[in-house]
Amino acid sequence: MYRTIQQSLLARLQAILLAKYDVTIASLAIEQPPNIALGEVALPVAFELAKRLRKAPRVIAAELVAELQEVLPELEGVASVEVAGAGYLNFRLDRTAVVRSIAADKHADIGGPGFRLVEHTSINPNKAAHIGHLRNAILGDTFQRLLRPDSYKRGYEVGVQNYIDNTGVQVADVVVGLVHLEGKTLGSTRELLADLASRGERIDFYCWDLYARVSQWYTADPAQLAARKQLRLDTLHALEAGGNETAAIADLISTAVLHRHLETMERLSIEYDFLPRESEILHLHFWDAARELMIAKGVLYEETEGKNKGCMVMRRASSEVDAEATDEDAKVIVRSNGTVTYVGKDIAYHLWKFGLLPGKDFGYVKFHEYPTHTCWISTDGASDPSHPVFGKADAIYNVIDSRQNDPQNNVVQALRGMGFTDAADRYTHFSYEMVALTPRCAMELGYTISDEDRAKSYIEVSGRKGFGVKADDLLDQLIAAAQAEVDTRHPELEPEARRTIATQIGVGALRYFMLRFTRNTVIAFDFKDALSFEGETGPYVQYAIVRAANIFRKGDTTAEDSLAAIARLDLCAILDSEEGTSLWETWLLASKLTLMIEQGIATAEPAYLAKYAFQLAQQFNNFYHRHHVLKETDPTRKALLLATAAVAQREMVRALGYLGIEAPERM
Repeated sequence: MYRTIQQSLLARLQAILLAKYDVTIASLAIEQPPNIALGEVALPVAFELAKRLRKAPRVIAAELVAELQEVLPELEGVASVEVAGAGYLNFRLDRTAVVRSIAADKHADIGGPGFRLVEHTSINPNKAAHIGHLRNAILGDTFQRLLRPDSYKRGYEVGVQNYIDNTGVQVADVVVGLVHLEGKTLGSTRELLADLASRGERIDFYCWDLYARVSQWYTADPAQLAARKQLRLDTLHALEAGGNETAAIADLISTAVLHRHLETMERLSIEYDFLPRESEILHLHFWDAARELMIAKGVLYEETEGKNKGCMVMRRASSEVDAEATDEDAKVIVRSNGTVTYVGKDIAYHLWKFGLLPGKDFGYVKFHEYPTHTCWISTDGASDPSHPVFGKADAIYNVIDSRQNDPQNNVVQALRGMGFTDAADRYTHFSYEMVALTPRCAMELGYTISDEDRAKSYIEVSGRKGFGVKADDLLDQLIAAAQAEVDTRHPELEPEARRTIATQIGVGALRYFMLRFTRNTVIAFDFKDALSFEGETGPYVQYAIVRAANIFRKGDTTAEDSLAAIARLDLCAILDSEEGTSLWETWLLASKLTLMIEQGIATAEPAYLAKYAFQLAQQFNNFYHRHHVLKETDPTRKALLLATAAVAQREMVRALGYLGIEAPERM
């Protein structure tokens, strides 16, 4: 409702500015006063107009107040407007009217036309997912929840993609380990998979250890260093070429590992729509089409001089270099030996995403069934004609860590250089920093760390060195810790019910911890911090929801009935009092969910919504301790208190839902 009032005020003010001053301001700032005694909405528009109109801001504000007062009855929920300070327009809301609208769940809508493509997770299918992958996947999944249509908002059409680099060096390393360290053939690799499955063991865990071993093996014997490096390169080329036993082993292993990755992510309620694989980008010749287009657009050319002689390089969109001169800083897209760089393949892939790669598309087959939809995977063979269309994005969001800033920028430059400026403007690199461990967490996971590392604020993980945390192991430990607490608090519940609650707490703790920090912050994960019932954590918000639910359970009523009762009550005397102000603040904060979702989308920063959920939980807990709801004897006051608890619970549940976190019945 708060966002609805904002939108109404902004639209009315724009009309007044045009009619009175013949002025249009593309984006009007809107704020909330620092103290609720000054009102609930503030507009600094008079300051923006001062230079243009050559008047003092306060004079302009007074003129605007006069205009606004004439239309005040038409502004739903607005009670008054006045000039404040040096020229602010401060609006006070009609508390009773707004509370009734909030109780009735009136809120602004979010969404519109166009296809939003969100790519996240993108784990190399060579070993188990680890803690760093979880930040990527949780960020991307939360963001797509903010975008996707649901019962609360119209939303946008969304496609979630998980790019699978099944021909890269990491997969090649595992194949080297299988073939040259363990002597596997294609047949014995199939037997390995069957044997692991019969024992209930996971191929991604098996490959975790193998990957660490082969990484150390490459450099273990200095005399063999060159030969082993060449072996790795030959294996990589075999994977890229396809049609050989080495590539078949890689496909077998990478597909099996991918299935396990999807299982891991499903534990966190993370799902995908399409799994594009690099092997199809190569075999379906996406790059060939992209190369022709780039040459035709004058972006790609062969360098004939300097250090990049013989390479195909990319002309920079805003380059001031003489077209006839050698550009030593030009980005190499095709090396002199004819191999395409990572950036070249990525340019081709993103041209396809925007529907800008003429005549090229993946083949599609069904790969995994979720309860509500199918997850498709790319193929270079026969395509299922019932597949959806994915290569049609109006906007792209790539969740990729900050170490990929340069390659991502090169893709954008390529789009601009080819004249696809609109597409470049709608390309968002959703970057984030790494996840590390606190020394305490590392020791709890069984690692022996040095005194020097114990003194650090965090310790970096490394899959190659075998120092890391498998995502499933982390989840298991979080759930086990939560289970111990739930078993102690609720021995009367059935084991399955206790397990469900423990899973909700463990998953909630992990997801919230990954989301509470802004994306440009390095995270140092810690079990104790994540699972705490105090402070800015998932369990803290979940516990506030449980507290609210207990009020209705003990009061023999429901949140829905409590909210419905508001329409029949005379609330003015209570809400306009000093005590009522604290209740009003809870309603006002609860009404801002739409605003926070919009902010999260506009900034590609889910941390804002996580912070909001925590602040609302804090607000509710303050309310809970201040008011003894069920002991209240005045019927109107009690009804308002019940409704306040109900609206806080409703919006906390929704906010957590967008964060991918469930609200347990008990804690």
